[in-house]
Amino acid sequence: MDTLTTILGIIAGIVVVVLLLALIAPKEYAVQRSIIINKPRQQIFDYIKFLRNMDYYSKWVMTDPNKRMTYTGTDGTEGFAAAWDSDIKQAGKGEQTIEKIIDGERIDIRVVFIKPFSGVADTYIATQSVTENTTTVKWAFASKMPFPMNAMLLFMNMEKMLGTDMEISLNNLKQILEKE
Repeated sequence: MDTLTTILGIIAGIVVVVLLLALIAPKEYAVQRSIIINKPRQQIFDYIKFLRNMDYYSKWVMTDPNKRMTYTGTDGTEGFAAAWDSDIKQAGKGEQTIEKIIDGERIDIRVVFIKPFSGVADTYIATQSVTENTTTVKWAFASKMPFPMNAMLLFMNMEKMLGTDMEISLNNLKQILEKE
């Protein structure tokens, strides 16, 4: 009986520690990266507004080239949705939808993750002219983690994890667009 009490006490202690950590942990996180591409702003925007073009530059989209895709609506317009389902855990299952487009400037995308973990993220890709033929492209990602799952944010470096993938994706985009 003493062993059972000890085990239950340890489990209760772990639960209390996790709940206390979740109380002090952030519930939201945001990551953004940018790159300068030597092309005019509108030319870049006319490429990135099509979600299907992410097949060629987004590290996340390219994780599983054999994923099952379904599309709803007209790509490059508000309301277009691209849903994926993969047998590879890193790719998982989810859907991204174009929420808003400011032509030549910004595309807002809502990403809903279903598996391996459920969640929602708001992302955007924005373009800003530096010169007539040089453009800054900024990609931003923001999400929330519900209590008590947010305790994981104390141990996960989302800035590094997501930021590295965003940098790879933006470099891929730069290579594609500067070849044209």
